[in-house]
Amino acid sequence: MSDKINRVVLAYSGGLDTSVILKWLQQEYQCEVVTFTADLGQGEELEPARRKAEMAGVKREHIFIDDLKEEFVKDFVFPMMRANAMYEGLYLLGTSIARPLIAKRQIEIAKLVNADAVSHGATGKGNDQVRFELGYYALNPDIKVIAPWREWDLTSRSRLIEFAEAHQIEVAKDKRGEAPFSTDANLLHTSSEGKVLEDPWDEVPDYVYSRTVNPEDAPDKPETITVDFERGDGVALNGEAMSPATLLTALNELGRKHGIGRLDLVENRFVGMKSRGMYETPGGTIYHLAHRGIEQITLDRGAAHLKDELMPRYAELIYNGFWFAPEREMLQAAIDHSQEKVTGTVRLKLYKGNVIVTGRKSPFSLYSEKVVTFEDDQGAYDQRDAAGFIKLNALRLRLLGRRDG
Repeated sequence: MSDKINRVVLAYSGGLDTSVILKWLQQEYQCEVVTFTADLGQGEELEPARRKAEMAGVKREHIFIDDLKEEFVKDFVFPMMRANAMYEGLYLLGTSIARPLIAKRQIEIAKLVNADAVSHGATGKGNDQVRFELGYYALNPDIKVIAPWREWDLTSRSRLIEFAEAHQIEVAKDKRGEAPFSTDANLLHTSSEGKVLEDPWDEVPDYVYSRTVNPEDAPDKPETITVDFERGDGVALNGEAMSPATLLTALNELGRKHGIGRLDLVENRFVGMKSRGMYETPGGTIYHLAHRGIEQITLDRGAAHLKDELMPRYAELIYNGFWFAPEREMLQAAIDHSQEKVTGTVRLKLYKGNVIVTGRKSPFSLYSEKVVTFEDDQGAYDQRDAAGFIKLNALRLRLLGRRDG
């Protein structure tokens, strides 16, 4: 190769793709490979990744398996949720928000082991290649990035399996042949795409769902819960204080039980194509609606409406991989400032795929029963003031009407 690589840090899951990449890097670049496996709460046993890396010749001290669940929720998911971020109005960005953390830790490990390159298993058609690499370059502008899917000639799953078998790489039985769909999971969500999901007219088969029961089969009796917030972040469930990752884990179980958080979406990828995917975000959906519920009584109208105007831009930045960009950080500062008084309790009812806010209270509530009541407000609001307010707002409309009428 033109640039000599001595050591590369690979984002490694232990699956077929990254196992092939590990061997390919060793052969193609004649370099030492360091593997990094992130535990983001995907619910899989990660020790097999260690065993596979050792079998591939990776030194024990160069196999990193890091539990990042608390950092993931506290420093990435919760800040995003303060903005009520949803890409194209629906997607809670479960895959998008995980990539900058993985990129951050890869760069940290590269520095720790004196690696001169990093590598990932994202394909050349998707968004993840952009998200990973924008993160790498933001944190280390001079790092070398190796993206095998843009370099090699292993352009199909059958070619990958042939390569794996030729090099004694373990191939899971369910990967022999065409997989019906591919998945990505973390503590916030599970995404599925490809194969049986590629025709947007075809309904998602029930076997694709893995994080939620079918809402039709969910309990016939609703369940009521409360979520407590402090300065815009969730801190307790049903009055029990919890860490960020513990809270999201508990909400995930409630969402799973009641069939909450399923989304069938055709989205616009950053690379230009439309893609159909199925997302399950059980706990995140509950949390998102709870957060909006507490904001309803604690945010001023101007701040709330401005946040909603900024949100699509903020969400797009995360979706496109610009977590470490200055414009995302500027928006985050404004969003975080708005959350200073977003403290209180929200009550929600969970029932057959639905999350219904049934109550909210806060020591910083801007809601005034005395002002809003239909009964005698004892002078708290003078309804005669509305006449001048309406006339001033109608002035330009009246002038237009006289001119054009």
